[in-house]
Amino acid sequence: MVAVTETVINPPAGAGFSRIVDHVSRFTGLAVGNFYLIAAACTLWEVFSRYILNDPTQWVFEVVMVLCACAWMLSAGFVTLQKRHIGITVFYLMASDRTRWWLDLFAMLVGVFALYMLVGDTLIRALESIDLTERLGSAWNSPQPIILKSVLVLGLFMYLVQLLVNLTRHFQSRPLQVATLALLALICLRYLVQIAAHYGGYDSAFAGIDETLNETGGAFVENFHVDRDAIGIGTISLMIVIALMALMMTGMPLGIVTLIISVICALLFYGNNGMYLVSTNAMDLLEKYPLVAVPFFVLMASILERSGIARDLFDAMSIFAGGFRGGVALQTTIVAVILAAMSGVMGGEIVMLGLVALPQMLRLGYDRKLTIGLICAAGALATLIPPSIVMIVYGLSANVGIGDLFSAGFVPGLMLASFYVLYVLVRVNLNPEFAPTAAEIAKMTGSETKLGMHQVVAVILCILLIACVMGFIYAGITSVTEASAVGVFGAIVVAAVRFKFNYALLRDCLASTMTIVGTIIWLILGAVAFVGLYNLIGGSEFMGSLIKSAGLGPLGTIFVMMAILVILGTFMEWIAIIFITVPVFAPVVRDLAPALGMDPDWAAVWFGVLFVMNIQIYFLSPPFGPACFWLKSVVPQAKQMPDGREITLQEIFLSVLPFIALQILGMLLVMFFPEIALWMPKALSG
Repeated sequence: MVAVTETVINPPAGAGFSRIVDHVSRFTGLAVGNFYLIAAACTLWEVFSRYILNDPTQWVFEVVMVLCACAWMLSAGFVTLQKRHIGITVFYLMASDRTRWWLDLFAMLVGVFALYMLVGDTLIRALESIDLTERLGSAWNSPQPIILKSVLVLGLFMYLVQLLVNLTRHFQSRPLQVATLALLALICLRYLVQIAAHYGGYDSAFAGIDETLNETGGAFVENFHVDRDAIGIGTISLMIVIALMALMMTGMPLGIVTLIISVICALLFYGNNGMYLVSTNAMDLLEKYPLVAVPFFVLMASILERSGIARDLFDAMSIFAGGFRGGVALQTTIVAVILAAMSGVMGGEIVMLGLVALPQMLRLGYDRKLTIGLICAAGALATLIPPSIVMIVYGLSANVGIGDLFSAGFVPGLMLASFYVLYVLVRVNLNPEFAPTAAEIAKMTGSETKLGMHQVVAVILCILLIACVMGFIYAGITSVTEASAVGVFGAIVVAAVRFKFNYALLRDCLASTMTIVGTIIWLILGAVAFVGLYNLIGGSEFMGSLIKSAGLGPLGTIFVMMAILVILGTFMEWIAIIFITVPVFAPVVRDLAPALGMDPDWAAVWFGVLFVMNIQIYFLSPPFGPACFWLKSVVPQAKQMPDGREITLQEIFLSVLPFIALQILGMLLVMFFPEIALWMPKALSG
């Protein structure tokens, strides 16, 4: 226990080296954030060139893909330095300081092993690609494969080095710090041997060393070889689920959890050669062009948020809310719908509503629980109302058109918003003390809300921007990615009209986008690697046959899937849920389509809406509902509350329960009446 309690008097070992690594991680992360703006500009030029000049480019697709892939991978060091990787920390936070120290140590050691193995294999693939001068084979014929494979290696290596530097700081014992730095040196030496052996030829001394190391490692791994046919896929699946749950409960980053499971399964079932399967699945992620829309939508939302448009929208809605009781609640819901259409990122929307709407509603005398529940539920609409990041990730995983998902989620999203408004209006009219009228508000505050001309123009432009971005997608004029790039520069125009656009705002927005997307991408990378390997060993087919053999009928099977999602939502992040369940569920839903009276492709879209609505319920549900924790992080302190009482987490959980019931009602309506979701995409598709 010396490592926990010893006090360091002298500077930590390798302090200068650690500072250099930190500086490189920080500088690289902030620098590659600018790639998103350049990629958006290139995409905007493609839109202009294709639809205005009628002269589509041959280079934009490849340039944008390379820029975004570089930003995704090279942000690894920054995200790791800031410790922003997503993990399930509920049980971790309940542990003692000593226990947390050991859990952190375990997580970092596991991460080092997984990344070391993956870097070693991806390095070989990158070197082979360079030797072949591998090109894409398109009209422009760029060396995109070389760049993507190389940047994957570099990103993984930066992640590994920064993690080892963090591990050095974790130790307080100088010998352990030195040992960690020595481990880093040995790892780097191993990679240099691989490179030297590759270019030195089979007869070189480095080739002999490399072969000896590979044979030694292969012989060691072979001692643990597992015959998956002898054990059975059912037993393997159960063991994987237990391992996933156990690792997640430690607070370990979810990307590392799924990555280490992938690495261990690959080694146990296929030996050292199995790492090729993991690296190939990771590489496939960098070629998914629709995923480019995620950073563009996040950047658009960040610019609009930091330019103060949320407060302008709230003030504008307060003017038009009318004189009826509960008008402020109505304006809050309308603003939430508009913010959802602006962002697609739920956490940011709830934070904005918590900062803007919550204090005002409480100051005006609105019921605490009604206010808290409405803000959490309305903020969660960003998962359903396009452009939803959850829908983009679902579409990639289920191979469903993202534009169809966006149009399918629009009506259910408005339906839920209507439910929230009706519920609040009924409650406040049954209990008038829950909400004042507009006249009572004016009398209470002694002032009227007014907007300046530039604010009015900004609000109008913001609504026009949303209409244009969604209109381009729904009308099939542009792809989702192209529309998101238009949205980025539209958001810049809105910020400029508000006199808020400057270099500092753009810099902060790009840095925020880089961090948010970096955390998402590295979680997706681990999940993609895991799902690809699990499907290869027959896991998807096994789970699909298990569900279909239950004999529950089409709707009964859908109910079971929804129940599984609810259970997983109690301890797992939504991205992990998508990549673990959708590859299993989507084929089953397509097979059930004739029995459901639907076309297989439309059945997958319909199930996608149900899936996202279920995820929305998970965001609110106690005891781990993220929306509740996000709101808790920004609620006013007790001394700032009108009644002087603190808003506790327990009060937030109680407040959202009626709105969870409304979400369940909405999901059941879409389940039993699929046309609620499907009529709009069907109409738009002709």
